[in-house]
Amino acid sequence: CNDRPSAYTPHSLGSINSLPLDEQSELEPETYSKYYNYDQLTDLLKSLAQKYANIANLTSIGRSVENRELWVMRITRDPTADGPGKPKFKYVGNMHGDETVSRQVLIYLLEYLLEKYGEEPRVTELVDSTDIYIMPSMNPDGFEKSKEEDCMGKDEGRNNAKNIDLNRSFPDQFEEIHVNAEEMPEVVAVMRWILQNKFVLSGNLHGGTVVASYPFDDSAAHDNEGTYSRSPDDALFRYLARVYAENNPVMKTGQPKCEENINETFKDGITNGAKWYDVAGGMQDFNYLKGGCLEITMELSCCKYPPSTQLKTEWDNNREALLAYMEKVIHIGVRGFVRAARNDAPLADAVIMVAGINHKVSTSRFGDYYRLLLPGTYNITVLAPGYIPMSVAGVEVTEGKATVLNITLEAENDENPATLSIPESPTETSVNSAIQPQDFRHHHYNDMELFLQKFSSEYSSITRLYSIGKSVQERSLWVMEISNNPGVHEFGEPEFKYIGNMHGNEVVGRELLLNLIEYLCHNYGTDPEITQLINSTRIHIMPSMNPDGYEVSQEDISGVQGRNNTNNYDLNRNFPDRFNFVTDPRQPETLAVMNWAKSYPFVLSANLHGGSLVVNYPFDDNPDNVSRYSKSSDDDVFRMVALAYSQESSQMYDGHSCKGMDLYQEYFKDGITNGAEWYNVHGGMQDWNYINTNCFEVTIELGCYKYPPAADLPKYWERNRRSLLQYIHQVHRGVKGVVIDSKDGSGIANATITVDTINHPITSNAAGDYWRLLVPGKYHLTASAQGYSSVSTFVNVPKEGVESVNFTLNRIHSYTNGQTTEDTTPVLDPTVKEFQSLIKQLSGESGLDKLIKDTPTQSSFRYRRYSEVSEFLRGLTLNFPEITSLQSLGQSVEFRTIWALEISNNPKVQEPSEPKIRFVAGIHGNAPVGTELLLEFAASLCINYGKNAAITRLINETRIVILPSINPDGRELAKEKDCTSTAGKTNVHSKDLDNDFFEPQPETRAVMDLIQERGFTLSVALDGGSVLVTYPYDKPVQSVENADTLRYLATVYANHHAKMHSGDTGCPNSQMGTIPNGVLRAAEWHSHMGSMKDFSVDFGHCPEITVYTSCCLFPPAEMLPTLWAENRKSLLSMLVEVHKGVRGVVKDKNGKPIVGAIIVLNGGVRVFTSEGGYFHALLAPGLHNIEAVADGYQQQSQKVSVSPFEAANSIIIQFDMENDIFGLPRELVVASAAAAMTALVVTACIIWCVCSAKSNRQKDGFHRLRQHRDDYDDEIRLMSMGSKKSLLSHEFQDESESEEDTLYTNKL
Repeated sequence: CNDRPSAYTPHSLGSINSLPLDEQSELEPETYSKYYNYDQLTDLLKSLAQKYANIANLTSIGRSVENRELWVMRITRDPTADGPGKPKFKYVGNMHGDETVSRQVLIYLLEYLLEKYGEEPRVTELVDSTDIYIMPSMNPDGFEKSKEEDCMGKDEGRNNAKNIDLNRSFPDQFEEIHVNAEEMPEVVAVMRWILQNKFVLSGNLHGGTVVASYPFDDSAAHDNEGTYSRSPDDALFRYLARVYAENNPVMKTGQPKCEENINETFKDGITNGAKWYDVAGGMQDFNYLKGGCLEITMELSCCKYPPSTQLKTEWDNNREALLAYMEKVIHIGVRGFVRAARNDAPLADAVIMVAGINHKVSTSRFGDYYRLLLPGTYNITVLAPGYIPMSVAGVEVTEGKATVLNITLEAENDENPATLSIPESPTETSVNSAIQPQDFRHHHYNDMELFLQKFSSEYSSITRLYSIGKSVQERSLWVMEISNNPGVHEFGEPEFKYIGNMHGNEVVGRELLLNLIEYLCHNYGTDPEITQLINSTRIHIMPSMNPDGYEVSQEDISGVQGRNNTNNYDLNRNFPDRFNFVTDPRQPETLAVMNWAKSYPFVLSANLHGGSLVVNYPFDDNPDNVSRYSKSSDDDVFRMVALAYSQESSQMYDGHSCKGMDLYQEYFKDGITNGAEWYNVHGGMQDWNYINTNCFEVTIELGCYKYPPAADLPKYWERNRRSLLQYIHQVHRGVKGVVIDSKDGSGIANATITVDTINHPITSNAAGDYWRLLVPGKYHLTASAQGYSSVSTFVNVPKEGVESVNFTLNRIHSYTNGQTTEDTTPVLDPTVKEFQSLIKQLSGESGLDKLIKDTPTQSSFRYRRYSEVSEFLRGLTLNFPEITSLQSLGQSVEFRTIWALEISNNPKVQEPSEPKIRFVAGIHGNAPVGTELLLEFAASLCINYGKNAAITRLINETRIVILPSINPDGRELAKEKDCTSTAGKTNVHSKDLDNDFFEPQPETRAVMDLIQERGFTLSVALDGGSVLVTYPYDKPVQSVENADTLRYLATVYANHHAKMHSGDTGCPNSQMGTIPNGVLRAAEWHSHMGSMKDFSVDFGHCPEITVYTSCCLFPPAEMLPTLWAENRKSLLSMLVEVHKGVRGVVKDKNGKPIVGAIIVLNGGVRVFTSEGGYFHALLAPGLHNIEAVADGYQQQSQKVSVSPFEAANSIIIQFDMENDIFGLPRELVVASAAAAMTALVVTACIIWCVCSAKSNRQKDGFHRLRQHRDDYDDEIRLMSMGSKKSLLSHEFQDESESEEDTLYTNKL
């Protein structure tokens, strides 16, 4: 367990404390005479949190099946902050809904603590020194069903709303129990709560008798009763149980005298759980085994739901017991801090071990620990990764206050290397006396599977068995995880993997890895090296990558039978290669490993083979396909880790791989070799790991016999045992740390860590932590992330161990006039900040996975024809009228309605500030899967609105428009279960609608009108016939201005799909081969004109991607649940993605919004501001140029940063009036215009005067025609104007010149 925040953020109610006084409800005095139902309990807890805000904080750790909050009241000084020096304690009540006394007495207890704080010294000391958590009801749904005075629990309120007994549903050490989040969200929430807090002591309050029960609750035999199941802390548990029993006047008698079993007795009022009766899946055992917390179960009353008149008596009976039990968390045992000697820094997750007691506790992030112990003398050992273990003998524990024992650990140095130091304390076991594997044999698949299941069950506190996929013949590809906190990536802890049996006939690696699993499990907690290794490393071991090949192999030196998989492909020639295109189809085993490698933050790996004796490191090939050294950028690192393995194996280090075998004369200096220098391998796994992930992998050849006799297996173990361990230690070399956002302190995912002299960057994990393997030396490191300023530093990597280097990056707010400015964004409105936090959470590693778990669907999938689709949509609007609106866009050729369903919190009102997303399906009637997926998507959104906070907020902040079927006529003609039929593909005019957005049919016209409304931020179209995503353009020749953004949006969908991102469509007769990341530009697949996505981009200014959901156009209805499961996360990811990019509002300097302003993105793509001046555009992560243009205003430009994990920050673009006209200053243009006007007026006056002078010679009618040509010449000389034509034209004319005049003058 750890102290870090979870993916589920509790609903903190600190804001309640800030309500105005007149809005706070007055607390009525407690009467101890009534039960509180859920609503009354909620109101009471909120009121108490308001009134006692200085010592009380109310949160919810999750929700029940029926969406009731699981309230927890935290009571301590400064209850909203974590700090060192206070042990965590918890009480949980009402786990069985009909056992109600526990619920009430915990309410009374928290009221008592709050009211008496500052008055009673005992309560004040307890609250000041302890971090107390009280959960009155773990099963609020069950309580609501229960009935008062039902003493036997006959009204079915015991279980949760899914009829699950919550105290039989936790992971168990003796029985495999599957925890289903949909069936038991209460258990999942409490498990998460336990694992994320280092609770020291706990009590679980029940009813039905009067006794204190302690672990273990079940045994391996699972006898119904009578079998004492002893825990390592059995004496301590008995003592704690007696503390409670002795302070309860009924319990201490040991004779509860319950009517159901009047003669039942319990010595001293306590019992071992399994001895009383066997309970598998109980919460108290989970607390002890997984959470490191000591918990007992208190049964408080014979009657499960006694009349309320009995409540005062029950409170009186339990008050002192409740207080006395809590006080033990500070009064017994050992407590203290573990710090580093070098800088006195606290050491988190250091392990505290007590000799003779096989149970560990660990330090919190503040370095403090609490180990409850009975009075006595103990030998205590403390372990921490990278530090020399310390043992302290003779620690005295006395009654009263806990003994303080502070530990300072020295960092490992050259003389005490991290990987070889074995403490010599007499209380510890050296590696030479560690428990060795005993059973050496060849394990066939079923035998191996049972072996793994056995160790997973027996060592459940440190193991997790999981499958990453299946082989061609459907055998599971099993992986055993070994860690002190299995199933959880612990912040700052590197992850390591071993893979064996990639070639089915090379079996030594398979058996060695099974031996290693046994060795690690047997020696954890007793051998310091093994304990430290497991506590500091998350180890994943896959014994067999090719189980099918193994099953057909046989004992042989160098044969090939079984080498390949069932499809006869060599798996170590089946990975994408950097130099050569691998034409073989990607195999299921290969795809499973590729997906696995990209799903975990692996740092180091090894692939175990046979046939030689050497460690082979990248690169495995070169462009010329010749045997010569092919050096990677990290050649020095690969040589270091390869030598770490070979040096521990004298036979390998000797370099003569196969002495005595005439067929082989190979020599490898120091037992290592560069792969390509040995021989070229195209499509190898180790090169793929290095190039495509953060993981460094080598290939280890374990011996010249590929399938040796079983009698030789002990020799292989002995030769490789130290090498296998030493190689794991190498994961703790180089540098590690975390990349942090300076603004909110959160980790930055996908930040890039570069080393100036090595051309191989690595990236940070989802939580911001990173690991970078390096050989000792001095380096210059740089951390960078999109949207942040880069930070660089120098670091000295020690000869042994790892150096911690943390980076704190500042967000880039904008670029103004070429100058970078750091983020100075003002404090956001709390609701905006909360929504941005939600988007960041949902964009994280498991955000959407959790959302899906919290919003289960229960639909019975089937195909619906047009009439049923219409009824379904109308049903949504009738059942959810406040968030839905149904609109007819038009009709098909055969007069079926093209429906558009809008889902938003205000569906009939235009809200231009919200992003608008369009989901479209059914453009081809013969591919109806998309229609069914969108109907299910709509239903799940509506059903969870108001119930799930994330769904509610997404709907409130988004306008979602769903067009489930735009070719309903074609759908009516389609053939079910026909994967290739074209029947129904077109409309009834035989027009393919996706080729028809030029000369539209009625169906496309309806959609075109919707698209041209603009306002859409993103569109997702669902089709069928493959498994991939395409992005614009469909046109065969078309440059794509924003290709990065379109490709990115398609990649987001594919990456959230269960299998699409692998690039292997799995479709029969597919000619495409592997499609990188499952994403293609549409024209590269099926180019055509007149497509919907091209129209959306060109005329709707909205990016659209097309998702092909299944190879089969019309698969059987039984496939729909699987297709829904594959696509649901991707569909939700689009609702999250539409809130990213850049958004804002354009205003003039007076604050008036400007409608119709053009926003130019990176000099190409344009969007337009809508009503209110709002705009929103999606962009790929990175820095982008934004220009805003509007008539009469100065052009504005700036650079914005887009993060793949954060909601778009709203920017304000403010226009000034245009100061330049025709490129010149406004003032100069205005002055010039004024001067020109003046000159024009003067000229007009002069002309008028001249004209007036001429008019004195003119008479009404026509002028006299001159008789002599000389007269013309005189007038020419006198007037100096015009031509003969122009002069003549003035003779005998009125205002205009006739055609005859023109002819006449031309003759002259």
